[in-house]
Amino acid sequence: MGILKKLLGKQKEQIKTDRGILLFENTSEVIRAENILKEHGYSIKVVGPPAHVRKGCDLAIEIPIVHAMGILKILDSYRIPPIEWLPSNDGNLKPVDLFHIKDFGRFIMVRAANMKITLHKSSLIIVNISGGGCPDVPYLAAMLVGKKINEAIEPRLIGHTLCGYALQLAYDKIKELCLQS
Repeated sequence: MGILKKLLGKQKEQIKTDRGILLFENTSEVIRAENILKEHGYSIKVVGPPAHVRKGCDLAIEIPIVHAMGILKILDSYRIPPIEWLPSNDGNLKPVDLFHIKDFGRFIMVRAANMKITLHKSSLIIVNISGGGCPDVPYLAAMLVGKKINEAIEPRLIGHTLCGYALQLAYDKIKELCLQS
């Protein structure tokens, strides 16, 4: 069993070297590019760029190298070309994971970038929203705290800042974790 895990782990690492990252000037461009690329059916992921390549924005988009030319062409057509496109051929561009998950027994907390959402696991009620520092965070908290995760409005529909975007990521992740069983 240990050998199988090691082999699968190495295979997973190899797959990651078939990916690259797109760096953008600002968060708005990342969010717009993410939406456009997902609408076009690409399997992408918003990540934190490694510190040694970060430019302009604290977010980047991880893409499959095999689709790089098509992705760059689409982004150019929408006039949001990345500042830089970096293939990870040698594996030195490991993106920073935006998520941190903490299980407190009866509660689970997910942090995405600078925003946290905490949920009571058995009732699925959102008990806390925190982080950020953006002006819409108190409003987001007021609209979400006390609601069941599957009945709460999505933060992206009412938030308009990087904090709202990060909270949407945390919301999606906690929903995925708690509603899978």
